[in-house]
Amino acid sequence: MIYEHKEVILKNPHESQIYSKFSHLYDKIFTRVFTERIINVIRGLEIKPGSKVLEVGIGTGISMAAYPPHCEVTGVDLAPDMLARARQKAVENGWHHIDLLEMDALNLKFPDNSFDYVTSFHVISVVPDPVGVMNEIHRLCKPEGKVVIINHFQTTLPVIGPIVGGLDPLTRRLGWSASLRLNQVFDGVPIRIEKCFKTSPFSLFTVVMAENLK
Repeated sequence: MIYEHKEVILKNPHESQIYSKFSHLYDKIFTRVFTERIINVIRGLEIKPGSKVLEVGIGTGISMAAYPPHCEVTGVDLAPDMLARARQKAVENGWHHIDLLEMDALNLKFPDNSFDYVTSFHVISVVPDPVGVMNEIHRLCKPEGKVVIINHFQTTLPVIGPIVGGLDPLTRRLGWSASLRLNQVFDGVPIRIEKCFKTSPFSLFTVVMAENLK
Protein backbone atom coordinates (compact mmCIF):
# COMPACT_ATOMS: atom_id res chain seq x y z
CA MET A 1 0.00 0.00 0.00
CA ILE A 2 1.05 3.55 -0.63
CA TYR A 3 0.59 4.69 2.95
CA GLU A 4 1.00 2.44 5.95
CA HIS A 5 -1.71 2.93 8.52
CA LYS A 6 -1.54 0.77 11.63
CA GLU A 7 -4.33 2.22 13.74
CA VAL A 8 -7.44 0.06 13.79
CA ILE A 9 -10.45 2.34 14.06
CA LEU A 10 -13.02 -0.37 14.74
CA LYS A 11 -12.54 -3.90 15.97
CA ASN A 12 -15.14 -5.62 13.80
CA PRO A 13 -17.68 -3.22 12.32
CA HIS A 14 -19.26 -5.73 9.96
CA GLU A 15 -20.67 -7.61 12.94
CA SER A 16 -22.28 -4.49 14.38
CA GLN A 17 -25.98 -4.43 15.21
CA ILE A 18 -26.85 -2.06 12.39
CA TYR A 19 -25.19 -4.05 9.61
CA SER A 20 -26.15 -7.54 10.77
CA LYS A 21 -29.22 -7.74 12.98
CA PHE A 22 -31.03 -4.67 11.68
CA SER A 23 -30.37 -4.79 7.94
CA HIS A 24 -34.13 -5.11 7.33
CA LEU A 25 -34.63 -1.72 9.02
CA TYR A 26 -31.77 0.05 7.24
CA ASP A 27 -33.91 1.56 4.48
CA LYS A 28 -36.56 2.79 6.90
CA ILE A 29 -34.01 4.36 9.22
CA PHE A 30 -31.50 5.84 6.80
CA THR A 31 -33.38 6.57 3.56
CA ARG A 32 -34.57 9.98 4.76
CA VAL A 33 -31.16 10.87 6.16
CA PHE A 34 -28.89 9.79 3.32
CA THR A 35 -30.73 9.15 0.05
CA GLU A 36 -31.48 12.63 -1.28
CA ARG A 37 -27.89 13.78 -0.76
CA ILE A 38 -26.46 10.67 -2.42
CA ILE A 39 -28.85 10.82 -5.39
CA ASN A 40 -28.10 14.49 -6.03
CA VAL A 41 -24.33 13.95 -5.86
CA ILE A 42 -24.40 11.02 -8.29
CA ARG A 43 -26.61 12.85 -10.77
CA GLY A 44 -24.33 15.87 -10.55
CA LEU A 45 -21.43 13.75 -11.81
CA GLU A 46 -23.07 13.53 -15.25
CA ILE A 47 -21.55 10.09 -15.77
CA LYS A 48 -20.53 9.59 -19.39
CA PRO A 49 -21.96 6.76 -21.53
CA GLY A 50 -19.90 3.58 -21.35
CA SER A 51 -18.26 4.52 -18.05
CA LYS A 52 -17.49 1.86 -15.48
CA VAL A 53 -18.47 2.74 -11.91
CA LEU A 54 -17.59 1.02 -8.64
CA GLU A 55 -19.54 1.75 -5.47
CA VAL A 56 -17.74 0.51 -2.37
CA GLY A 57 -20.18 -0.41 0.39
CA ILE A 58 -23.41 -0.25 -1.60
CA GLY A 59 -25.46 -1.65 1.30
CA THR A 60 -29.14 -2.05 0.46
CA GLY A 61 -28.70 -0.04 -2.73
CA ILE A 62 -30.26 3.28 -1.75
CA SER A 63 -28.05 4.93 -4.39
CA MET A 64 -28.87 2.65 -7.32
CA ALA A 65 -31.74 4.67 -8.79
CA ALA A 66 -29.34 7.55 -9.54
CA TYR A 67 -26.96 5.61 -11.80
CA PRO A 68 -27.88 6.10 -15.48
CA PRO A 69 -28.46 2.95 -17.56
CA HIS A 70 -25.77 4.01 -20.04
CA CYS A 71 -22.99 3.12 -17.56
CA GLU A 72 -21.86 -0.16 -15.99
CA VAL A 73 -22.11 -0.18 -12.20
CA THR A 74 -20.51 -2.68 -9.83
CA GLY A 75 -21.62 -2.47 -6.22
CA VAL A 76 -19.77 -4.35 -3.49
CA ASP A 77 -20.57 -4.96 0.16
CA LEU A 78 -19.47 -7.40 2.84
CA ALA A 79 -22.92 -7.79 4.45
CA PRO A 80 -24.95 -10.50 2.66
CA ASP A 81 -28.27 -9.38 4.16
CA MET A 82 -27.75 -5.87 2.83
CA LEU A 83 -26.79 -7.19 -0.60
CA ALA A 84 -29.87 -9.40 -0.72
CA ARG A 85 -32.08 -6.34 -0.37
CA ALA A 86 -30.07 -4.49 -3.02
CA ARG A 87 -30.40 -7.42 -5.44
CA GLN A 88 -34.14 -7.53 -4.87
CA LYS A 89 -34.39 -3.83 -5.76
CA ALA A 90 -32.27 -4.31 -8.88
CA VAL A 91 -34.54 -7.12 -10.09
CA GLU A 92 -37.76 -5.28 -9.27
CA ASN A 93 -36.62 -2.14 -11.10
CA GLY A 94 -34.93 -3.81 -14.05
CA TRP A 95 -31.52 -2.29 -13.29
CA HIS A 96 -29.60 -4.64 -15.56
CA HIS A 97 -26.62 -2.27 -15.68
CA ILE A 98 -25.88 -2.92 -11.98
CA ASP A 99 -23.90 -5.93 -10.77
CA LEU A 100 -23.79 -6.66 -7.03
CA LEU A 101 -20.99 -8.66 -5.41
CA GLU A 102 -20.10 -9.72 -1.86
CA MET A 103 -16.59 -8.43 -1.29
CA ASP A 104 -14.34 -6.92 1.38
CA ALA A 105 -13.55 -3.24 0.77
CA LEU A 106 -9.99 -3.88 1.97
CA ASN A 107 -9.42 -6.68 -0.54
CA LEU A 108 -11.31 -5.94 -3.75
CA LYS A 109 -10.88 -8.60 -6.43
CA PHE A 110 -10.51 -6.35 -9.47
CA PRO A 111 -7.48 -5.48 -11.63
CA ASP A 112 -5.80 -2.10 -11.26
CA ASN A 113 -7.35 0.81 -13.18
CA SER A 114 -10.70 -0.95 -13.70
CA PHE A 115 -13.10 1.95 -13.11
CA ASP A 116 -13.72 5.48 -14.36
CA TYR A 117 -15.58 6.44 -11.17
CA VAL A 118 -15.32 5.05 -7.66
CA THR A 119 -17.91 6.12 -5.11
CA SER A 120 -18.36 5.32 -1.43
CA PHE A 121 -21.12 6.73 0.74
CA HIS A 122 -21.15 6.59 4.55
CA VAL A 123 -18.64 3.73 4.58
CA ILE A 124 -15.19 5.15 5.39
CA SER A 125 -15.95 5.56 9.10
CA VAL A 126 -17.30 1.99 9.29
CA VAL A 127 -14.35 0.00 7.95
CA PRO A 128 -11.49 -1.04 10.28
CA ASP A 129 -8.82 0.62 8.09
CA PRO A 130 -10.10 3.75 6.28
CA VAL A 131 -6.75 4.51 4.65
CA GLY A 132 -6.51 0.93 3.43
CA VAL A 133 -9.87 1.32 1.72
CA MET A 134 -8.78 4.62 0.17
CA ASN A 135 -5.67 2.92 -1.19
CA GLU A 136 -7.86 0.22 -2.75
CA ILE A 137 -10.03 2.94 -4.29
CA HIS A 138 -6.92 4.64 -5.64
CA ARG A 139 -5.66 1.35 -7.09
CA LEU A 140 -8.89 0.51 -8.87
CA CYS A 141 -9.70 3.96 -10.22
CA LYS A 142 -8.18 4.87 -13.58
CA PRO A 143 -5.69 7.74 -13.87
CA GLU A 144 -7.64 11.01 -13.80
CA GLY A 145 -10.74 9.04 -12.82
CA LYS A 146 -13.19 10.46 -10.31
CA VAL A 147 -13.40 9.50 -6.64
CA VAL A 148 -16.49 10.57 -4.70
CA ILE A 149 -16.83 10.11 -0.94
CA ILE A 150 -19.67 11.15 1.36
CA ASN A 151 -19.09 10.64 5.06
CA HIS A 152 -19.25 12.08 8.53
CA PHE A 153 -15.90 13.50 9.60
CA GLN A 154 -15.00 15.06 12.92
CA THR A 155 -16.58 18.50 12.95
CA THR A 156 -15.23 21.74 14.38
CA LEU A 157 -18.67 23.32 14.83
CA PRO A 158 -18.68 24.82 18.35
CA VAL A 159 -21.86 23.19 19.65
CA ILE A 160 -22.38 20.14 17.45
CA GLY A 161 -18.72 19.07 17.48
CA PRO A 162 -18.39 18.28 21.21
CA ILE A 163 -21.81 16.60 21.28
CA VAL A 164 -21.05 14.31 18.36
CA GLY A 165 -17.53 13.64 19.62
CA GLY A 166 -18.93 12.62 22.98
CA LEU A 167 -21.01 9.96 21.27
CA ASP A 168 -17.95 8.22 19.83
CA PRO A 169 -17.79 5.41 22.44
CA LEU A 170 -21.42 4.55 21.65
CA THR A 171 -21.09 4.79 17.87
CA ARG A 172 -18.03 2.52 17.95
CA ARG A 173 -20.14 -0.15 19.63
CA LEU A 174 -22.71 0.23 16.85
CA GLY A 175 -20.04 -0.04 14.19
CA TRP A 176 -18.67 3.35 13.19
CA SER A 177 -16.36 6.10 14.40
CA ALA A 178 -17.67 9.60 15.12
CA SER A 179 -14.14 10.97 15.60
CA LEU A 180 -12.61 10.20 12.19
CA ARG A 181 -10.83 13.23 10.71
CA LEU A 182 -10.83 14.02 7.00
CA ASN A 183 -7.05 14.40 6.80
CA GLN A 184 -6.68 11.08 8.63
CA VAL A 185 -8.31 9.43 5.62
CA PHE A 186 -6.85 11.36 2.69
CA ASP A 187 -3.31 12.30 3.74
CA GLY A 188 -0.81 10.12 1.90
CA VAL A 189 -3.29 8.82 -0.68
CA PRO A 190 -2.45 10.17 -4.16
CA ILE A 191 -5.69 11.84 -5.11
CA ARG A 192 -6.37 15.53 -5.66
CA ILE A 193 -9.41 16.88 -3.85
CA GLU A 194 -11.32 19.11 -6.27
CA LYS A 195 -14.32 19.91 -4.08
CA CYS A 196 -15.04 19.42 -0.40
CA PHE A 197 -18.35 20.74 0.86
CA LYS A 198 -21.46 20.23 2.96
CA THR A 199 -24.91 20.40 1.42
CA SER A 200 -26.13 22.61 4.27
CA PRO A 201 -24.33 24.72 6.90
CA PHE A 202 -25.19 22.41 9.79
CA SER A 203 -24.91 19.09 7.97
CA LEU A 204 -22.85 16.41 9.70
CA PHE A 205 -21.82 14.97 6.34
CA THR A 206 -19.09 16.10 3.95
CA VAL A 207 -19.00 15.50 0.20
CA VAL A 208 -15.50 14.98 -1.21
CA MET A 209 -14.93 14.96 -4.97
CA ALA A 210 -11.43 14.11 -6.14
CA GLU A 211 -9.31 13.25 -9.16
CA ASN A 212 -7.25 10.09 -9.02
CA LEU A 213 -3.53 10.70 -9.56
CA LYS A 214 -1.21 8.10 -11.07
